[in-house]
Amino acid sequence: MIHPLLFRPCRWLLLLTSIALGGCGLFGTVPEPAPVEEAVMPAPVAVPAPPPRDEGAALRAHLREHYKLWKGTPYRLGGLTTRGIDCSGFVLVTFKALLGTTLPRTVEAQAQLGQGIGPEQLETGDLVFFRTGGATRHVGIYLEQGRFLHASTRRGVMISRLGDGYWRHRYWQARRVRPAPPTPPTPAVQSAGND
Repeated sequence: MIHPLLFRPCRWLLLLTSIALGGCGLFGTVPEPAPVEEAVMPAPVAVPAPPPRDEGAALRAHLREHYKLWKGTPYRLGGLTTRGIDCSGFVLVTFKALLGTTLPRTVEAQAQLGQGIGPEQLETGDLVFFRTGGATRHVGIYLEQGRFLHASTRRGVMISRLGDGYWRHRYWQARRVRPAPPTPPTPAVQSAGND
């Protein structure tokens, strides 16, 4: 006769074995599902092309993504990597990466590019310059709504506001150095074949 305490583990072993074998299909088969008829797809409908994106909005989106890669990178005079970068280096790297435009390396040379614009004319991608002391100059890239990207000597790559006391009192000039977007053709110039 089997002792009752030994019978209990055997009963569990038998139960687990039958579940495992049943799961493998040895104790029965699962019927295959009935074939499904192919769905008839409707003919594709022509969807009108989206209107052209605002170039400023696209550039802002690219600048934000670029900023995420560089955010907090420490300031290092002469640096051009995520281990350290200075303000003109950040502008140089950003313009090369996003616009394919090679700019001069120094703030002084960048401050002579393109055309000067007033603060009320600022658009995404314009360069903003500051006199930070004596002969020292600083540069950043205008983003939107009074904010600009730059490599700060104290906090590294960051976004600041032009209206903040420090920057407002040191503002020097703004310059547009990127090429102007192409002018869309007027309806009179478009031909009938260009729908």
